[in-house]
Amino acid sequence: MENHSPDAVDVQKNKGMAVIAYIIFFVPLLVAKDSAFAKYHANQGLILLICAVALNFVLGIIPFLGWFLLPFANLAVFVFAILGIINAANGLMKPLPYIGEYTLIK
Repeated sequence: MENHSPDAVDVQKNKGMAVIAYIIFFVPLLVAKDSAFAKYHANQGLILLICAVALNFVLGIIPFLGWFLLPFANLAVFVFAILGIINAANGLMKPLPYIGEYTLIK
């Protein structure tokens, strides 16, 4: 995904839903289902959630090294969530680093 130019009216109307997408990704899909801006950020939130679960699972079962790396992985997930929230609050459709180019929600 690349930077998109979202519709200004859509952004103003659904900024809050886009921010919420990084906390609970499916809420914007229910509340603002016609918003391309909210769907974009819901997709980013879903991808971040999947990565967080996968990292926690994999690192959680690897003794010692995985247990050592787990807090750093969770910190990275937290930082990515903050980046996504900042992008949503600023009305940007900017992908998250490394994981943002994937699309699961269209």
